[in-house]
Amino acid sequence: MMDYLIFFLFILVAFAGLISHVFGFPGNFIILADSILLGWYSGFKEVTITVLGVLLALALLGELVEFVLGIAGAKKYKSSNKAVVGSIVFGIIGGILGIPFFFGIGAAVGAFIGAFVGAFLVEFLLKKNVDRAVKSGWGAFVGRLGGTFFKGAIGIAMIVIVIVSVVGN
Repeated sequence: MMDYLIFFLFILVAFAGLISHVFGFPGNFIILADSILLGWYSGFKEVTITVLGVLLALALLGELVEFVLGIAGAKKYKSSNKAVVGSIVFGIIGGILGIPFFFGIGAAVGAFIGAFVGAFLVEFLLKKNVDRAVKSGWGAFVGRLGGTFFKGAIGIAMIVIVIVSVVGN
């Protein structure tokens, strides 16, 4: 088994990647990069190229599902395509604007609120109907939340795969 210190550093960085999901960052790619470095350190004996390929596929799947769930949440509540785009754009803006608050946790809150506000504003400006705009915003919020949880679950699976790969060899 590889050096305990290196493995401990891997765990620290991997969990930092996992936590970064809350801030809207692509944390699974942080976990992937961390895994590549761990594999490189061990000469790809424990974390093999095959394992890294699986991790890459999982990271891409997590991003895709997060994006699709965000859209699906908005669409479930009959949001227009423009409202979906508004939720994505305002989600990014909200995440960026929220970074300075609550030790960075404000980025997550800002992203979720931004998704709601973006869908709400666009839908309201298009349809002039507050009830429909609120439903559209709520759908965008729920979709974004579900996507973030799914991506986090993928991140946990990625960490477990690497741990099993290292401990098993």
